[in-house]
Amino acid sequence: MNILIIGSGGREHAFAWKLKQSSKLDQLFIAPGNAGTVGLGQNLSIETTDFAAIRQAVLDHHIGMVIVGPEIPLVAGIHDFFLADAHLKEIPVIGPCREGARLEGSKEFAKEFMLRNDIPTAKYFTVHQGNLEEGIEFLRQVSSPYVLKADGLAAGKGVLILGNLEEAIDSLKEMLNGLFGSASATVVIEEFLSGVECSVFVLTDGVHYKILPEAKDYKRIGEGDTGLNTGGMGAISPVPFVTKEFMQKVEDRMVKPTVLGLQREGIGFKGFLFLGLMNCQGEPFLIEYNVRMGDPETEAVLMRIQSDLLDLFEGVASGTLDEKELVIDPRTAVTVMVVAGGYPGSYDKGKMIRNLAAVEGSVVFHAGTRLEGETVLSNGGRVLAVSSLANSMDEALALSYKNTERISFDKMYYRTDLGFDLK
Repeated sequence: MNILIIGSGGREHAFAWKLKQSSKLDQLFIAPGNAGTVGLGQNLSIETTDFAAIRQAVLDHHIGMVIVGPEIPLVAGIHDFFLADAHLKEIPVIGPCREGARLEGSKEFAKEFMLRNDIPTAKYFTVHQGNLEEGIEFLRQVSSPYVLKADGLAAGKGVLILGNLEEAIDSLKEMLNGLFGSASATVVIEEFLSGVECSVFVLTDGVHYKILPEAKDYKRIGEGDTGLNTGGMGAISPVPFVTKEFMQKVEDRMVKPTVLGLQREGIGFKGFLFLGLMNCQGEPFLIEYNVRMGDPETEAVLMRIQSDLLDLFEGVASGTLDEKELVIDPRTAVTVMVVAGGYPGSYDKGKMIRNLAAVEGSVVFHAGTRLEGETVLSNGGRVLAVSSLANSMDEALALSYKNTERISFDKMYYRTDLGFDLK
């Protein structure tokens, strides 16, 4: 089977790396891909939301399945585009339809869905220009710190956590006035939940599901979880505090109600569900949904999946996921994200990356790179994801850090304290 992966980051490189191991794969295409995916398949110079160009590529290359990595084309309705086209409608798309993608595309929609399906989550209030005073009153009623979330997609940066009430009120007004563009025309205020975050991933065919390895990612740019939020500075899987008892609660209170709720509401969903959880003294609360795999968690999670990923995707496409076997490696996988200096603020691109060939025992997934001739250059804020599998978290971290030190490019930066809160 010929496969097309949509996307250009570390998640998509990890998908390509894993799918390349499948005996069912014939040819692999990645649109647009990066310098790392070049060695695994053919990159196609197509933007992720250029559906007309994607359509032509699917027909030209006899694509049998499309894997959608990022959220933007899903929220924009790429799956619906395929279903509406006589020549594409029989080609499986791994990723939900537009209505299902609203679980990530709209924080308000997601919170309403959680409430309708009795899924434990934080109290919230939705604010727009017409009810600003009510929103301010809600802020006065909840305790510090204050959580403000842009309703729409904001590249993972539309969440503010503020300790001062007046600052929260001012920030609420700034968000409604375009701080995050149209994404914050509506703002969801949430009650702050104290605990430890983790990510649970589910693959579903709309009826059946498989719970994939959980992971913990590190969002803050600075050591000790300080500084600005980023798209993710690293990930670890498994998470020591995620016990069988905890996961049973997650399945019973979140996974099952979500899948059943989607069915009951007639929302077609074939793909990944990300559950962003808060562990509050052993009790899980759902903070948010994503409708795709997280990044950099994907780079760690896929290293622990021993099953044929394409076989699992075929189960999703045909509605027979329950007949597929999911085998998980018990070892620990870690991902250390190497970023450009200045990220998540302003940063330079086009920096020459050296010594990638010196890496031993780890997999380097490319997150933001491009090729210029034979030279690999940086092409984003998050540049490389150095990922390792070992018998313990400490061993895996040591291996990733050892290999990260071998790589160099101007002003590169990475956190050296991943796992500090899990020991």
